[in-house]
Amino acid sequence: MTGRTLRLRRLRGTDAPGSGRRRGTQPKVVALGGGMGLSASLAALRRITGDLTAVVTVADDGGSSGRLRKELGVLPPGDLRKALAALCGDDDWGQTWARVIQHRFQSQGELHEHAVGNLLIVALWEQLGDHVQALDLVGRLLGAHGRVLPMSAVPLELQALVRGHDPQRPEEITTVRGQATVALTPGEVQSVHLVPNDPPAVPEAVEAVRDADWVVLGPGSWFSSVIPHLLVPELHDALVETKARRVLSLNLAPQPGETEGFSPQRHVEVLARHAPKLALDVVLADEAAVPDRESLADAAKRLGAAVELAPVALRGSAAQAEEGSGAGSARHDPELLAAAYDRIFRMHGRIGPWR
Repeated sequence: MTGRTLRLRRLRGTDAPGSGRRRGTQPKVVALGGGMGLSASLAALRRITGDLTAVVTVADDGGSSGRLRKELGVLPPGDLRKALAALCGDDDWGQTWARVIQHRFQSQGELHEHAVGNLLIVALWEQLGDHVQALDLVGRLLGAHGRVLPMSAVPLELQALVRGHDPQRPEEITTVRGQATVALTPGEVQSVHLVPNDPPAVPEAVEAVRDADWVVLGPGSWFSSVIPHLLVPELHDALVETKARRVLSLNLAPQPGETEGFSPQRHVEVLARHAPKLALDVVLADEAAVPDRESLADAAKRLGAAVELAPVALRGSAAQAEEGSGAGSARHDPELLAAAYDRIFRMHGRIGPWR
């Protein structure tokens, strides 16, 4: 057992004096996002609370999800699958099922690159006719440490206004359509919106946000996974009106394409432009990824938030292993991120006991 693992186990069982938590109680946490960013948050949060709900974007139109969406008219299941895999436990059962649902077929036929979990989720949607019930059933099968919900029950199209999408016309504003295209677009994304522009939120997702103790937004692809939650009217209102504390978890680095060249403070400013009524309590960033701490603090302060800097990135041999696996070098360390979240929950929590 590593020192960090032991420390996290102690954090789960013992609360700091004055933290406002009674021994044996846990905060209700809702994490919003999509893709690998949300998975990183969930892998950390499941280590420190047993009352965890993931609310996932449903605008993906690429890869296996895009093919299933186009062929069957269903919600894109890929980000929902990734969230479920991230919530699997570290025991043999959990890790086996995490690998199974993430497995992609390799063939010369129609099954090529389809993920097993995508097919399982869509099959249950067709069998049960209920998105939430089907995802809950998959979660029970996997032994998931939390619940996964789509942010909306209808497939959505993400559109972006991009300056300089055509390098020959650097000042021209172009509409770019589709999450997969927006995520890799050349040029500078000015804003994003959803089609339809007033999609219905999943009621269970709205209820979870309103009933939470903590809401965690990010990390993840900023325009295509994080901000879309703020564009669903009922979900936006719940995020603005909830009594929960709100944490914005920043990325470790700008994303090639949609946030190329963005500073940490610009990420905060862009989010604020899309949801000017949203207040925050804490902005969490990796301490090595913030060259200008004063500017980030100023941007956070305008939203009512304090900045918490912590070492949350994979480093050393662990980062090299991830890079060697093709996963990329900028990855969150789930144990370090869990420790950062736990500290935030204790130091910035409510006065008085958790529910």
